[in-house]
Amino acid sequence: MLVINRCLLAAAAAAVLLGSTLVPAQADDADLVFRRSTTFRALTPNDKLATYAFDDPAVEGVACYFTIPEKGGLAGAIGLAEQTSDVSLACRQVGPIRFTKKSDQGETAFSERRSMFFKKMQIVRGCDAKRNTLVYMAYSDKLIDGSPKNSTSAVPIQPWGTTVDVPKCADWVKS
Repeated sequence: MLVINRCLLAAAAAAVLLGSTLVPAQADDADLVFRRSTTFRALTPNDKLATYAFDDPAVEGVACYFTIPEKGGLAGAIGLAEQTSDVSLACRQVGPIRFTKKSDQGETAFSERRSMFFKKMQIVRGCDAKRNTLVYMAYSDKLIDGSPKNSTSAVPIQPWGTTVDVPKCADWVKS
């Protein structure tokens, strides 16, 4: 029994070392703002909630913040845990709005893998032309079926500083 436990421990340590170099433990293109542990695990990483920020690549002056759970344990440490579909989203105008390219309704502004192969969290952007508001929706999709868990945030396009001219998001939506 002791030999089996030592073998399992050695295999787990090797997997942690190899896995940590192969699979990123955090969002690739987002900046970690902070993490908080939610569940203590004795010999492996704790479960956590992590808040990240990213700048919209097609709309200067908009930043989005999202909080996601990150599973700890051995599977989480080596990047094999399937993360839950929970996500909280808040997007804000942080400067003058400037569109850098035309976009489709529902175009992906950010995505992150949430399991080794099958699940991805996406944040997509749309335009509510009537209210001149950018609308962001976060959701998870799986290879077979998606998840009904989602979050929505809206950014009304407002003047910023001395800027008087406010762009219309409808002018930047592909027809």
